[in-house]
Amino acid sequence: MKREEIIKYCLELPNTYEDYPFPEDTFSTVMKHTSNNKWFALLMNVKGELYLNVKTNPDYSDILRNTYSYIIPAYHMNKEHWNTIIIDKNVDKNIVKELLEQSYELTKK
Repeated sequence: MKREEIIKYCLELPNTYEDYPFPEDTFSTVMKHTSNNKWFALLMNVKGELYLNVKTNPDYSDILRNTYSYIIPAYHMNKEHWNTIIIDKNVDKNIVKELLEQSYELTKK
């Protein structure tokens, strides 16, 4: 899965937009709701790897981390509510889409 594909998928969710809030960093992309400006996804380059942070239900976070080697506690975010998906050749696109949708729903209000 590529960065552009993730951004495109996020923009297909209702009332969303992409933002680049870090002036010195033109790569990191925050996906937000238009209604409340809350983040539901953060894409960034960490040590040459594409990281995707998504909000998850805390009860589900440990299960995800123990099931998928590419899901880790969130990089630079609250580790109880957020997970990082390391986007590489092993990532399951369906899991990424499912977690993006969950994050989108969790941050709607």
